[in-house]
Amino acid sequence: MMADTIPDIARMPRGGPGASWLDRTLQTDRLEYLDRNDVDELKDRVVRALDRGGRRRHGIYGKCAQVALDVVADVPRPKILELGAGLGGLSEQLLRHRPDAEVTITDLDPAFVDEIARSDLGRHPRAIIRTMDATAIDAPDGGFDLAVFALSLHHLPPASAARVFAEGTRVARKLLIIDLRRPPAPLHAVVLAAVMPFTPVIPLTHDGVISSMRAYSPAALKALARHAAAEIEVEFRTRRFGPTVVVAARRSEAAA
Repeated sequence: MMADTIPDIARMPRGGPGASWLDRTLQTDRLEYLDRNDVDELKDRVVRALDRGGRRRHGIYGKCAQVALDVVADVPRPKILELGAGLGGLSEQLLRHRPDAEVTITDLDPAFVDEIARSDLGRHPRAIIRTMDATAIDAPDGGFDLAVFALSLHHLPPASAARVFAEGTRVARKLLIIDLRRPPAPLHAVVLAAVMPFTPVIPLTHDGVISSMRAYSPAALKALARHAAAEIEVEFRTRRFGPTVVVAARRSEAAA
């Protein structure tokens, strides 16, 4: 049952309940190409560009995988659930670097799931491929050691993002969220002014600008977790120049 400490969670600013006027101004409900179904070519270009970047030698998939594997470093044969997996690059790294892990690879978009299922990753003996909604996870309580939701939370409005906290900590002992860091408002304004002219011609920049405006601050993430369930505790593992990293768990699991 959702906690009622923040009854207006749907209207919470992306910068958190105490966000400044400027920070509240630098947010948007506009959709990225990734979130739209009426721009197939642009959406595909963005998806492929992000996937190529993530798979590079020092790309984001490898870095996210290392963060995730650190969380379950002491867990033998961990069962890991990836939510919003896209084309599966992160799960591929998890399976490669943890030979005893079982990874359930999921996404809400059936096209992504079908593409993974037809790939080598879909035939991996320790991989399970499913279509699944991160806000309504079709899995039993405590079925996983870790649920991972990487670079996707900013796509969701606050009420849905809170559901990810509720569902992720229900089905897994720990929920790992990795997402874009929300810049301080003055810096954010300067960066947006510099890159905004390029958004009509560069699809990846278009989505990057919107992503930055929809990213959640640490204060907002705490509020989302608190709204999802009073017993959820969050631990920030964000490094100085990296993305926001949050490990969430129900109080009994956090103590364990």
